[in-house]
Amino acid sequence: MTTVRANSILVVEDDKNAGILLRSLLVGEGYDVTVCTRAKTAIQAFLTNTFDICILDCGLPDADGFSLARDIRTRNSDVPIVFLTAKSMLDDKIKGFQSGADDYMTKPFETFELLYKIKAILRRTASPRNGKTETVFQIGLYTFDAKNQTLTIGMNQRRITAKETEILRMLCLSKNQITRKEDMLIALWGESDYFKGRSLDVFIARLRKYLSDDSAVRIENVHRVGFILSETITA
Repeated sequence: MTTVRANSILVVEDDKNAGILLRSLLVGEGYDVTVCTRAKTAIQAFLTNTFDICILDCGLPDADGFSLARDIRTRNSDVPIVFLTAKSMLDDKIKGFQSGADDYMTKPFETFELLYKIKAILRRTASPRNGKTETVFQIGLYTFDAKNQTLTIGMNQRRITAKETEILRMLCLSKNQITRKEDMLIALWGESDYFKGRSLDVFIARLRKYLSDDSAVRIENVHRVGFILSETITA
């Protein structure tokens, strides 16, 4: 009989009681959960275990969650990250996404919402979207391998995050056509709002930078509508 491995979650929460509650909730849903209260022990756990998703508190006694997320990203560029924080300011949310977050929840939150987000993220990262199976795309001089989350030009290969992969794949599937921003937000985060729109802009800016070595490739912003991935074909 084949044993299916439970999805493994790293929870970093400095409030021990909150950590216990989160662990109990997630274990009850069938997840394998590791709880850490400090950034140092979280990195140690991350280096010795394989996690499918990380849930990080922004306020930790030895570091902030943003720097921890960046540290995790240097070691694994594609593991999904969700921030838990008491902060609700726009700048904090944007800072979170810039440091590599896939999603963001403000305390206090409903437990069912957290469970929904976790399941949605794991579902997106485990299977292709919209029933389309294309995994390798040519973008000008670049080869984009969505399955392995790599972007290659010449001898240079970059591994991109799960969220960056999803966004670039959506653009590739609608190459030379408008990919509506609202559709992207709903597909990526399950909702369309101002904060998610700003975070999508951050990811788009990052992808533009990754594709900047080929001047023929561009991601055009269609004001208030969406984005177009295109390439200039020279005779």
